[in-house]
Amino acid sequence: MNGLMIKGFIFAAVLILATIVVVMQMKIDLSDPINLITTIGAIAIAFITVGVSTKYIGQMKSDKATGSLVGERWDDIGEYSNELPSGWAYSYLGTIIWSMWYMTIGFPVSGYSSLGEYNKEAKAYNTKFEAMHKNADATTLKAMGESTFLVQCAPCHGVTADGLSGKAHDLTKRFSKEQVLAVIANGSNQLKYPMGAMPPMMATGADAEAIATFVAGGMKGTAPASFAACTACHGADGKGNGGTAPNIAEFDDNIITHVLENGKKGSIGSMPSFKNRLTPVQQKAMVAYIQSLRS
Repeated sequence: MNGLMIKGFIFAAVLILATIVVVMQMKIDLSDPINLITTIGAIAIAFITVGVSTKYIGQMKSDKATGSLVGERWDDIGEYSNELPSGWAYSYLGTIIWSMWYMTIGFPVSGYSSLGEYNKEAKAYNTKFEAMHKNADATTLKAMGESTFLVQCAPCHGVTADGLSGKAHDLTKRFSKEQVLAVIANGSNQLKYPMGAMPPMMATGADAEAIATFVAGGMKGTAPASFAACTACHGADGKGNGGTAPNIAEFDDNIITHVLENGKKGSIGSMPSFKNRLTPVQQKAMVAYIQSLRS
């Protein structure tokens, strides 16, 4: 046994001893499979590191390059066309196999997960929150809705819900003429009403203009003749035939709920669905607050 190997064994022994000391001082529970595997891995790494280092340092001292040089040379530096060292290749393959095991079985399925703990705590809190505010009064719902709106909606709709000067939907108003014309031209199916998709180009030219002016103006006075194309789904009063289609006469809680649950395309991009981001009480509070903006 040469001096290099003796030094290697001494170094490995020091690493293993240090690992054992740390495990004992931290009182790590080795009955936990994750802790046990980690400790064994640390010891194995110490052996492998010292063994590989000793082997290749020894080879660098005594071995000579063998094999045939490849044809390509960069900066007058050649390379031998030797096979990969078997130890390196098996280690690389083992690492891949271990990583697949770790990601699918080892963790976090059978081990502790901080994300899992957070989700569990959040679910418990949401259950408590829902029970606490199940019968909240109108004032509480409005205040709750405003705080939720400022966090979730204000970045696009603005702190005052004015749509940042027309960049997004102005929630203090119903629908603009431009918005109605866009829906008439492009149709709509994103809100998932029972009546189904509204096809594009239900009206064109002067007819579309007349419908948009009538709807955006609050549906006051006599409806234009072209509005007959809308009544089959929205009803003669525009209120959506009992919730089977959007209410275009007023911004009621039904249409707000559908927008929150399904998202909506807008002028500055697509609004995401908030179906799994808001609790039922938070959604109810958002509806109450948005409706209050028009009162």
